[in-house]
Amino acid sequence: MGKITKFSDLDAWQEAHMLVDLVYKLTNRFPKSEVYGLTSQLRRAVVSITANIAEGFSRFHYKDRLRFYYDARGSLSEVQSELLDALKVGLINQSVLDKVWPQTERVHLLLGGLIRKTSELSKNS
Repeated sequence: MGKITKFSDLDAWQEAHMLVDLVYKLTNRFPKSEVYGLTSQLRRAVVSITANIAEGFSRFHYKDRLRFYYDARGSLSEVQSELLDALKVGLINQSVLDKVWPQTERVHLLLGGLIRKTSELSKNS
């Protein structure tokens, strides 16, 4: 990859953006009775991941960036928890979860790397 000049150049943001697409497609199949329940919760949480990465990237100080990257990781954990809830209550089956879960793990790994690198930079500045 070339020089990173905007948030959308970050692998973590790109993979999280793919997760947004997966979650929206998944929740489109949820019953209308869930529109204010898990549908809304999942969508808000998944969009929060990309939004926090973008906002953190635009912060001048590394410590400010870290706070948003940690928030993104927290939102990712919320998505994972809500996916498990959707499985438990029968909104999705194990096969569907098995298709989405690896993307959550990819995003988690990339966010961890972004957090580690940003943390290193904050100690050196």
